[in-house]
Amino acid sequence: MTSLPAPGGPVVDDLGSTVPLGPRPVRRVVSLVPSLTEAVAATADGLLVGATDWCDHPAGLAVTRIGGTKNPDVARIVALAPDLVIANAEENRRPDLDALRAAGLPVWVTDIRTLDQALRSLDRLLTVACGLPRPPWLDAAGAAWAALAEVRPLPGAGRRAVVPIWRRPWMVLGHDTFAGDLLRRLGLRLPHAEDPDRPERYPAVPLPELLATRPDLVVLPDEPYRFTAADGPEAFPGIPAGLVIGRHLTWYGPSLAQAPAVLARQLGAGVE
Repeated sequence: MTSLPAPGGPVVDDLGSTVPLGPRPVRRVVSLVPSLTEAVAATADGLLVGATDWCDHPAGLAVTRIGGTKNPDVARIVALAPDLVIANAEENRRPDLDALRAAGLPVWVTDIRTLDQALRSLDRLLTVACGLPRPPWLDAAGAAWAALAEVRPLPGAGRRAVVPIWRRPWMVLGHDTFAGDLLRRLGLRLPHAEDPDRPERYPAVPLPELLATRPDLVVLPDEPYRFTAADGPEAFPGIPAGLVIGRHLTWYGPSLAQAPAVLARQLGAGVE
């Protein structure tokens, strides 16, 4: 475990980068990731002063909007004078983060590809970077997934699942993804995460190749592509389709506490 310096000194984020937080407490945070926005808002009401246009949880969040995850308005963020900017290695572009650092802002980057990483990363973000008490929802999330591990049979029961995340072209979950780790914990097998000839995290795979894997289930989240009962299942005739809420599949935050039950219910309600 990384040793921590005295309060107010520099600390290290998930990528091993030193984050100069300064001597004063963190009182103003800008979030560049919707799931991190929800995590901070659920832990310390009023700490956030800026968030992306896509940050829609919690509902009614009244903060300055600073653009998207891939195109944040650096000048607007700087004008907010945050004590800390929080980001994610997958969601945000390095040039944007470098520009924020060059403007003198501390930037904390998370790197989350498994549930275990999520629980550790969120704890450090909230308690070390933001200086907050460990929130009860984080313990509830760990307990919910630990309870799922004791369930037999698991909700997925070894079914082979194709998990598109985009259409035109078709893209699916591959190796080393947070969502893939959650689905495996539910008992599903993901052929494109197990294929050594496809090392990509989100490979583009033509529809005939997806069908050729002979999946038992197709999992269709409502983000980043918004799959619906009328847009997605028709491409996989005869294969049950599980329509799932993307927030419970891809977000790391308070939704993790409800995710095992919600995903199990939605995957078990597949429609042909």
